[in-house]
Amino acid sequence: MNLTITDVTLTPILVADPPLLNTQGVHQPYTPRLIVEVETADGVTGVGETYGDAKYLELARPFAERLKGRQVSDLNGLFTVADQVAVDASRVENAVDVGGLRGVQTADKLRLSVVSGFEVACLDALGKALGLPVHTLLGGKVRDAVEYSAYLFYKWAHHPEGVPAEKDDWGAAIDPAGVVEQARRFTERYGFTSFKLKGGVFPPAEEIAAVRALAEAFPGHPLRLDPNGAWSVETSVEVARELGDVLEYLEDPALGTPAMAEVAARTGVPLATNMCVTTFAEIQEAFTEGAVQVVLSDHHYWGGLRNTQQLAAVCRTFGVGVSMHSNTHLGISLAAMTHVAATVPDLHHACDSHYPWQSEDVLTERLTFEGGKVAVSDAPGLGVELDRERLAVLHRRWLDDDGTLRDRDDAAAMRIADPAWVTPSMPRW
Repeated sequence: MNLTITDVTLTPILVADPPLLNTQGVHQPYTPRLIVEVETADGVTGVGETYGDAKYLELARPFAERLKGRQVSDLNGLFTVADQVAVDASRVENAVDVGGLRGVQTADKLRLSVVSGFEVACLDALGKALGLPVHTLLGGKVRDAVEYSAYLFYKWAHHPEGVPAEKDDWGAAIDPAGVVEQARRFTERYGFTSFKLKGGVFPPAEEIAAVRALAEAFPGHPLRLDPNGAWSVETSVEVARELGDVLEYLEDPALGTPAMAEVAARTGVPLATNMCVTTFAEIQEAFTEGAVQVVLSDHHYWGGLRNTQQLAAVCRTFGVGVSMHSNTHLGISLAAMTHVAATVPDLHHACDSHYPWQSEDVLTERLTFEGGKVAVSDAPGLGVELDRERLAVLHRRWLDDDGTLRDRDDAAAMRIADPAWVTPSMPRW
């Protein structure tokens, strides 16, 4: 068996995205993703997926060249290779990851996001070569299916007039009734039993009303609200008091660890984050200050599936809960998320996933939700197969783009509908 990497293929694509609203603006009609393929000397190919914005591509290309000749099993070496790749300082200096609403970007965060796609591809190839599923390579699954939560968004019925976009059948959701109807459709289609609303879009009173409407329509079901740091400490505390009897947790109500710690000290509602804890270096302050009670991991942020397991172990040590964050993604990422989530012992909260919102994919067969869960594949590798014809179509869309969509920018997308839109300063309320 020859596990030497002989070829690496990078395919940037643009995938359709509905007009989902957040505190920064609205999703663009197409979102960039990067598909990574790693091929071994024996002809085994593994696939991975990560962000496709230009700043990630600029790192991924030299990274890919350095992988040739290395062993696909040398997963630790991926981080050594990443450290050898220079990052354009202008790409990260004072930059904010608008698409991920993740806070200030850094060179290390960029590298980790690039590594994540390659690590998944290497694990997929290694699993195929050995005839083992990825979860076995990670130590073995502790559950046969992974539970996901319905990810609710305030949403327009369609993208602005004149903007090329794919149509969807979800309709608008801009008030409590629309949010409840969206949740009903999620339940009917996918069987979800917990719900997360992306907030920070409307004044807090309106979002409180939406969560209350969800609680009335789905009594006893876990509910979450995520305004992406759009509120002040005082607003966060007030919302927690208003919704404390129905929220499973409140996600990133205020921006930054000190503000989160103050909110946590003044309310009994658990606080979750995917913004103030996105690297290992950020854990100490957040945990010792009691700023968060649930960390929402994301293997794209943390550098892959094995780092996600390490994060879960640290959280377990400190008595902090763990679940999973999601950004716009396709089936490769959902498969990877499901494999690693299957290996985490103390996963007591349903994971987030944008996948139901994505009408397009690069797989021959879409992953499915049954009862709000995705079954853990026991096939070799990730258990998915690339649809090369569909991949080519989505890559052609990327090639044909004039550059306006190759970097996700929710504020720019909002300005098409509202030319006066300015990215809000935080806190908004």
